[in-house]
Amino acid sequence: MIEIYLFVNPIGTSCLSIERRIIDLIKAYDMNIQLRLIPIMNLQTVSEFMNRLGISEKDTQLRTELSQEIHSATLDVKAAHLQGKKRGRDFLVELQKVVGEQKQPYSKKLAIQLFNKVGGDLEMFLEDRHSDFVQEAFLADQQIAHEMKITSHPSTVIYNYGEGCDAGILIEGCDMIHHILDTYNTKESLTAFLELQNKTAAISRSEFDHHLSLI
Repeated sequence: MIEIYLFVNPIGTSCLSIERRIIDLIKAYDMNIQLRLIPIMNLQTVSEFMNRLGISEKDTQLRTELSQEIHSATLDVKAAHLQGKKRGRDFLVELQKVVGEQKQPYSKKLAIQLFNKVGGDLEMFLEDRHSDFVQEAFLADQQIAHEMKITSHPSTVIYNYGEGCDAGILIEGCDMIHHILDTYNTKESLTAFLELQNKTAAISRSEFDHHLSLI
């Protein structure tokens, strides 16, 4: 079984393109792949997001506002996820489309509208959204990101458990993730790539070598 941890910004556009590709890959390859979408927020990822938006990192007010929006959106995603993985994933994609691509400002009202769009129990969503459990789940995700040394999004960690793997392949950034998916674009080539990386700690150098490592 292949397990993919994909660390994302819940209101960013760069992550959305990667999510779509990996979801399409899972459908096309007919492989036993388990995808875990994990919204994250830390100092590095907020700074990175500000840079992508062309905002000075010295603008403390906007930094605070963005941090609050990402945190709130992450809790929304976690609450939606409690009503099923597919609903959580669909909600995340809708949120990124509307806020990231269409540039609508994030708000709790918008989150409610999007949750209604993907379907589900709204009363339960609102109750879970403010629960200690969802807050604890958010903190647990951030701990996972810290342990896996995630400092940017999108980042992905891939495990291939079928080969007795005890190490995950960490791939950072849109360019590198797209490069891997473009290069190993068949079920056989992707499996061979994962097996090779899991057998050796020495990774072939390329123009992307500083974005690829074993953990």
